[in-house]
Amino acid sequence: MTDNVLPMQLTGCSLQSYIQAVNRLPYLSQEEEIDLSRKLKVNNDLEAARKLVLSHLRVVVAVARGYTGYGLPQADLIQEGNIGLMKAVKRFDPDRGVRLVSFAIHWIKAEIHEFIIRNWRLVKIATTKSQRKLFFNLRSLKEGHESLSKDEIGHIAKSLNVKPEEVSEMETRLYGRDIPLEPVSEEDEGIAPIAYLSDEHAEPLKLLEAKQKENMLGEGLSNALSSLDERSRRIIEARWLAEGESATLHELAAEFNVSAERIRQIEQKAMQKMRMSLAA
Repeated sequence: MTDNVLPMQLTGCSLQSYIQAVNRLPYLSQEEEIDLSRKLKVNNDLEAARKLVLSHLRVVVAVARGYTGYGLPQADLIQEGNIGLMKAVKRFDPDRGVRLVSFAIHWIKAEIHEFIIRNWRLVKIATTKSQRKLFFNLRSLKEGHESLSKDEIGHIAKSLNVKPEEVSEMETRLYGRDIPLEPVSEEDEGIAPIAYLSDEHAEPLKLLEAKQKENMLGEGLSNALSSLDERSRRIIEARWLAEGESATLHELAAEFNVSAERIRQIEQKAMQKMRMSLAA
């Protein structure tokens, strides 16, 4: 699968126009789907791949709608989902006896999940597989933005087969709310931060080391940014370091007159270069 198979970019048209356009694209019958998939698999027929992707773009839009509560631009979620769809089309085996849509949903969701994890905050909130599972399950199980009660935490922990402390900690990471260090009632005992936080890092020497590390990271970030070319630096600053709302992929694509996928590639290369610079 190559870049010229990209279905359509979200640049040059509004999101609503894009959604209307993909919803007008025709469905494929199962026979057509099998025929096109075999052409792709046997002959690497990119026109067949393009038709398979186009016919399933509406599925990506539908899946992406389920992730609007994460505060990320819908256009970016769709763009990432499209990448997952293309990966699914490339790996699909028409002889397995399942429809492409059933196979593709896994890849679409996986790509969107990765995008959300990368962009939720600069500080990683879910770094292990179990934390990622808890992150997405907690988002779907939690109703509203009110703090969870002890009973709710216990119920969610039981349903997800994790410890109540893990649910409480992930909720704090998700919403970044201020919570009291000490329990304010008997119900809070065991789930307040004092129950699982130690004070070893509050020692003067530890605080001094942390301050020195913070200063070094600040200087290192400045040096890492200065190692980038002007376009890459602009993209990183707009996507990650903006004081207000971060720029979307398609906004930057319009600014530089390139595709959103190209902006994504530049961003990934710039981040890799910065990580190498910070690690040096």
